[in-house]
Amino acid sequence: MNGLDDAADAELASRALAGEDRAFTLLMRRHKDGLYRFVRRYVGDADAAYEVVQESFVAVWNNLARYDRARPFGSWLRTIALNKCRDRGRRESVRRLVFGTRTLESEAVLAQADQDPDAEATLIGRQRQAALDRAIAALPPKLKEPLILTCFEALSHQAAGELLGVSAKTIETRVYRARRKLSDALGLNEIDPMV
Repeated sequence: MNGLDDAADAELASRALAGEDRAFTLLMRRHKDGLYRFVRRYVGDADAAYEVVQESFVAVWNNLARYDRARPFGSWLRTIALNKCRDRGRRESVRRLVFGTRTLESEAVLAQADQDPDAEATLIGRQRQAALDRAIAALPPKLKEPLILTCFEALSHQAAGELLGVSAKTIETRVYRARRKLSDALGLNEIDPMV
């Protein structure tokens, strides 16, 4: 976002804090799609991403008085969402420890697959995307966070470093390592530079 968008967000936040519900609704509309994409890449599951986005907006509403209007609202929102993603990851780790892992395999999906000739290509594309989503979600947070912020959220290494509290060089190194891990996990010789 640019400076005008940041100023508009700050104005909307002030109005929402003053009790104008419509202003908060506008803030959510401005940021929900980008936030969903960010969270979806982090958690690797569409339903879980919706839950985390909702939790994030609730946290924003509850903490709106703490928002520093001199800073970009989108960065503050991503910080909250990142913390919610981390919380979810910790809860999932405990759940897996207690209950183990049980996932639905794609056999059920394949059994219901459309017989359209393009359906196979669509299914393969979805399976590849799902594999990438799972590989990203499986990365350790120290590698996953810089990768998502720089490659998918288009933040500079400097901006991502500020958000995560590390140097730009550290971000660069972690993104490189994340790409290597993704490449290994997906069985590729090289990972797409856009990932």
